[in-house]
Amino acid sequence: MDAKTSSADLSGEAGSEVEAKGARRSRVSGIDRALQVIDYLYETGAPTGAYAIAKAVKAPLSTVYVIIDDLVEKNMLARNADGSIWLGARLYHYGLAYARSLDFMSVATHEMHDLCREAGETVQVCGRDGDYMLVLAMADGPSHYQVASRVGTRVPLNWTASGRLLVGHLAEAERIELFKRCARTSPTGRAEIDARTLSDSAGKAFEERLSIQVAESDYAVACIASPVCDRSGECIATISIVLPEQKVVSDGNHYTEHVRASAQRIEKLMGWRNH
Repeated sequence: MDAKTSSADLSGEAGSEVEAKGARRSRVSGIDRALQVIDYLYETGAPTGAYAIAKAVKAPLSTVYVIIDDLVEKNMLARNADGSIWLGARLYHYGLAYARSLDFMSVATHEMHDLCREAGETVQVCGRDGDYMLVLAMADGPSHYQVASRVGTRVPLNWTASGRLLVGHLAEAERIELFKRCARTSPTGRAEIDARTLSDSAGKAFEERLSIQVAESDYAVACIASPVCDRSGECIATISIVLPEQKVVSDGNHYTEHVRASAQRIEKLMGWRNH
C-alpha cells in the first residue's frame, strides 16, 4: 500500500468518525427535545397545545410538531379530541415499573445513615401510630451519647418534634381535636399540653418544614426534625437528628440545614417532589 492510498484511507476513516459523532449529537438533541416536551407537560399538569409547548421550550413549531407526532405514535403522548397534548399511557406503565422498584423504608434508611455520617449524631426515621409517634428506624451516632428512644418506641405526639410534624398537614380543627384527645404530660414536664397551642405550633412547623424540641420528652435531649411528604402533601414520616441539648443552642443552624436537605432528598427519590 503506497502513501497516497494510505492517506486517502485515513481521510475516509476520519470522515466516517465525524459523521458518526454528528449522528450521535443529532440523536441526543432529539432526545433532549422530547424530554423538554414531556417535562413541560408534567410541570404544567394539564393538556396543552403544540404552539404553547413550542413557545415554552423555545423550539421551532415545526420541530415540536414532528416530535409530538412521533411520541403520540409511540404512545408516549396522547392527543385529545380538541388537539391538545397530554402524557401517554406508556409513560404511566414506566412510572408503575419504577414505583415498584422503590421501597420507602429502603430509601429513607439509606438517607438516614448518610445523614448520620454527615451530622455525626444519632438519626431517626419516625412515623405516626394513631395518637403516638413511632420510631421506625435509627442510626446511632459515633459518640457515646445514648438515646433512650429506640426502634419501636411509641410516645405521645405532643412530646416530640416529629409528632407535631406528623399531624401538621391536617386541618386546624382536626389538629385541635386530636391534641385534646392525646396530649399527655411528659416526664420532664416541659411538653406543651394545650391543644390550640400545639395545633398552632404543628401547623407552623409543617409549613416551615422544621420542628425543634428541647428536653420535652427526655432531660438534656433535643431533636431537630423535618417532614417527608408524599405526592398529596401529607406528612407520612419524619427524619430527625437526636442530640444533646447544648448542641442545639450552640450550633442549631448547622443541623437544621442537614435535616431539611435529607427530607427533600427522600421525597425526590420517591418521586414526590416537582422538578
